[in-house]
Amino acid sequence: MSATCLIDTSVFVEILNVPTKNAHHKEVLSDLETKIQNNETLFLPMATILETGNHIAQNGDGRQRRRCAKKFVSQVQKALDGKSPFKPIKFLTEGQLQQWLKDFPDCAMKEYGLGDLSIIHDFHRLCQQSPRLEVYIWSFDGHLSSFKQEARF
Repeated sequence: MSATCLIDTSVFVEILNVPTKNAHHKEVLSDLETKIQNNETLFLPMATILETGNHIAQNGDGRQRRRCAKKFVSQVQKALDGKSPFKPIKFLTEGQLQQWLKDFPDCAMKEYGLGDLSIIHDFHRLCQQSPRLEVYIWSFDGHLSSFKQEARF
């Protein structure tokens, strides 16, 4: 059985080689290749997609932004079309948003935002759906990278 990986914004911007957000680009691409070879399921949470788009829109000169934006659109479109190693996580439901809002004040006190909270909720949902599989968040943010469910045989 292979692992399930949720890709955080801090990693997706590296994969896309977003200027000023790409200090680990080559390392991340190497790790990504290993994850693909190991048949890991790679999820793109909605927060990762939205936050990455924001980083691109606020970054670099016009030519860099356009080049990155086109690469971003291509990668996300391929994921939506099932032609990518990435799988987008289903869009937010009203019930999910209500739960996230309920949890948000405590998260804000820990200094992480609604995007991170949504990824954490996605993590817990995937753990419940696959209690025997390894599930983890691939992130350069310490509070997110600490989320990991070990495989149970």
